Amino acid sequence: MGKYFVVFRVALAERLVYRADFFLSTFLRFIPIVTTILLWRAIYDGANQTEIGGLQYKQMVSYYLLIMIVRAFGSMPKLASGIALAIREGELRKYILQPIDYLTYLLSLRFAHKLVYFVMSAIPYTIIFWMCSDYLPGWPSPTMFCMSILTLSMTFYIGFAINSLIGLLGFWFLEVASFIHAFMTLQYFLSGHMFPLSLLPKSIEKIVTWLPFAYETYYPTLILLQKVNVEEAMRIVAIQFVWGSIVAGLCLFTWKRGLHQYSAFGG
Repeated sequence: MGKYFVVFRVALAERLVYRADFFLSTFLRFIPIVTTILLWRAIYDGANQTEIGGLQYKQMVSYYLLIMIVRAFGSMPKLASGIALAIREGELRKYILQPIDYLTYLLSLRFAHKLVYFVMSAIPYTIIFWMCSDYLPGWPSPTMFCMSILTLSMTFYIGFAINSLIGLLGFWFLEVASFIHAFMTLQYFLSGHMFPLSLLPKSIEKIVTWLPFAYETYYPTLILLQKVNVEEAMRIVAIQFVWGSIVAGLCLFTWKRGLHQYSAFGG
């Protein structure tokens, strides 16, 4: 594991070079929350209801605030395209020849990137959440806090595994951009990022909430929102482990099958 720790340290130093860009981009990412607050205020007033989709107005705003944290853990920009590019251009051969596991190497890089992101975005997050403190739930109990840490960790791992799996399709396809676009579209609608899945008709919600997308975003957000009890939170984390294991197994299978037909030439 020592070599992966070295990879982590190098990636950490590399990302800290762009700390000003991290800070500015993170701060600007919060601006749309203003329109979200106003939009849902108008929706609740127009519907003349105090609760929509099982969420009151303050809980709905809190949902969109907390989902930004969850998505920050699960999003893996350029991971899939980077893997496909390494396969297509032959860069993968240098990792195959070295005594490292390529996927574990990428996991070390992503962990370093996420750590830098949250360190650099701590101030913007603190400011925005302080300004919107009236909408947020109180501090969770120690047990629910542990559940929150576990669910966010699994969100990170599931996001990494799914994006890696899409990138590994580069062994068979020259370009995976269409797969990435299809995945991001499905993820945006079916993960609860665009709207809480409880707003869907019950028959559709039952199907959608069994897909891995819901356990990457929607259910972790409900845990942070404290809309589920401890037993339900444990069930959600357990299913996350199941989905994480399934996708990880598919990644390993795809990796091994892809290497059988991979070839790269040149110096």
